[in-house]
Amino acid sequence: MNLITTVSIKPNYMNIVFATNNPNKIKEVQALLPSHITLISLKDIGCIEDIPETQDTIKGNAIQKVNHIKTHYGLDCFADDTGLEVEALNGAPGVFSARYAGPQRNADDNMNLLLAELKSKENRTARFKTVVALHFKGKLITFEGICEGAITKEKAGYDGFGYDPIFKPTGYKQTFSEISMAEKNRIGHRGKAVSKLVAYFK
Repeated sequence: MNLITTVSIKPNYMNIVFATNNPNKIKEVQALLPSHITLISLKDIGCIEDIPETQDTIKGNAIQKVNHIKTHYGLDCFADDTGLEVEALNGAPGVFSARYAGPQRNADDNMNLLLAELKSKENRTARFKTVVALHFKGKLITFEGICEGAITKEKAGYDGFGYDPIFKPTGYKQTFSEISMAEKNRIGHRGKAVSKLVAYFK
């Protein structure tokens, strides 16, 4: 598939591949970017295969994704990988967050398993970590964002995705699913990492 036929290229605008087909991620990250930067999804470049995520760290997975796109499509791009690290579980689910309850990558299954494993534990301290890897003009750079918080005892809220309904950021009474996307972007792990990405582009 020809990139030019699927994306409207405008003068003085920057178009860059975000190595995901997750519409929630695309919406969340696009809201963080200045208006002259437009995201191109994997679907837009004809990438329909599953990109390998076989590294043992969040940073490693993010780098693996951008290396795959650069190698197979020759395009500048960025990718993120995010993990939820729970203190009482020695940092789990961590790099396995998306497939914690199995290869089906079902958010409800993941949350239900995590809540069950924490049922008898008083320490519910957790943090989200996002690493954004960028391949741009021959350079490979990474940016990290962390949001501290705690795991709630039950799901709350309907917005967001992933573990958002059970993660309450420090200083808040609501979960990520109960606050606005703008507020989540301001305080959240992905927002912090992408803000560093935007600063680099400037």
